[in-house]
Amino acid sequence: MESSTRSPRDGAPELVHEVKHEVTHASADQLVHEWTNELANEPAHHGVRRAALDHDDGPGEPARAHTQPTAQTAPTASSRTAHAKAIAAITLGNGLEFFDFTIYSFFATIIGKLFFPVHGQLAQLMLAAGTFGVGFIMRPVGGVVLGAYADRAGRKAAMSLTLWLMTLGSAIIAFVPGYAAIGLAAPLLVILARLIQGFALGGEIGASTSLLMEYGSDRTRGFYGSWQFVSQGLNTVCGSLLGVALAACLSTASLESWGWRVPFVIGMAMGPIGIYIRKHLNETLPTAVGQSATHDALLLMPAQPVRQIFRGHRGVIVCGVLATIGGTAANYIVLFYLSTYAIRILHLPMSLALWASWTAAVVTVICAPFAGAWSDRVGRKRMLWVSRVLLIAAIYPAFLLINARPTVPVLLAVVAVLAVLVAFTAVPNIVMLPEMFPREIRATGMSIVYCLGVSIFGGFAQFFATWLIQLTGNTLAPAWYVIGCGLVSLLPLPFMRETAGRPIG
Repeated sequence: MESSTRSPRDGAPELVHEVKHEVTHASADQLVHEWTNELANEPAHHGVRRAALDHDDGPGEPARAHTQPTAQTAPTASSRTAHAKAIAAITLGNGLEFFDFTIYSFFATIIGKLFFPVHGQLAQLMLAAGTFGVGFIMRPVGGVVLGAYADRAGRKAAMSLTLWLMTLGSAIIAFVPGYAAIGLAAPLLVILARLIQGFALGGEIGASTSLLMEYGSDRTRGFYGSWQFVSQGLNTVCGSLLGVALAACLSTASLESWGWRVPFVIGMAMGPIGIYIRKHLNETLPTAVGQSATHDALLLMPAQPVRQIFRGHRGVIVCGVLATIGGTAANYIVLFYLSTYAIRILHLPMSLALWASWTAAVVTVICAPFAGAWSDRVGRKRMLWVSRVLLIAAIYPAFLLINARPTVPVLLAVVAVLAVLVAFTAVPNIVMLPEMFPREIRATGMSIVYCLGVSIFGGFAQFFATWLIQLTGNTLAPAWYVIGCGLVSLLPLPFMRETAGRPIG
């Protein structure tokens, strides 16, 4: 049963009207001014008191006591500065970790040639894209183990560990010899590195998103949580710019010989910087939990949160995974795959095709905070309904257009429009997931739901898209993949509770 006063089965025209009403009656300048004030004035920690039990917590989720923030003293200038620095630290550290993981996709064509010397360019690309997806297989495992660790030992401890693991994976890829030098060991080491990185990122998502959410209030969680997606966009901006610079400055021989390794070396070197940044964050998990855990208890930590989630929140897990599918499929196709598509299918030069990823990333970085703040105003579910329906309607004409006119200006314009829709569908989704779980299991629950949805339909999106093209001979096949995932992701929305503006504990 939906606890919001608005019915979950409201029609699409009414939803569009309400979103338009919000946009019309709040100018961009006014919204930015309000969000800036919220960021400056929001205290880092909230005192809580027990409130009445909520008996409408969604499918499979038991009623739980909500918590209300208590009165706070006026923040000082130093606390406002420290709070803003904390949000920046979380965003930058998360961006560094995503940079290490996603830079692989920008050089998938070269990696396929060097480490998977099979016949045919599409076959090489499929193997390279499959290896990119292998990293996502370990995400649910990392989400369970490291998410539970974050719920017991604290968000900071988990995020530092994930950065060390990510750095190790980047080091392996940076220095592993190619297939010509060590044979089968080369692709196996690349796969091992991707598994380590996937395990690390699986735990990073839940811990960092929970930390961001817990810095915000009931009225600003969407805005705060949006910085998770901003950090992902920033890593794509940096990675694509680096790829463009290397492709423009180096010859093809140099790029294939050593140039493609440079981003992984940079990612490896940036790991300690991210760890240092996170060292000065305030912990949002209750201190007693983080400090009282003994060494023996730490070894057993994954059991209790995971058992609690799968016993009492099964319906929430199913709905969350299904809702995530649509956003993650569109995200990985638009932000990462379209550059490869432009190179292999549209036959654009690599130095120009990589601008597609850069454009998409810049647009998402700009739009994500707006999407998060608007979801605070109009509700997460309404944002998801409108943005996903628009994305489903736009993706096929977009692929038709770039195939009919395969030029860089057309490609960039199409990517920019799609990226706006991706931001407005991905942000409310990623914000809504941790809101569905209580604080003591939030990082674990968020990690499990997000990683299960992303692992298959996001991580293997490039593989599925390439395979569909090869299977059907139709270069528009990737659009049908996004449409299918988008339609599936609409199914659970009527059964999910609205979380915007409500206490979550």
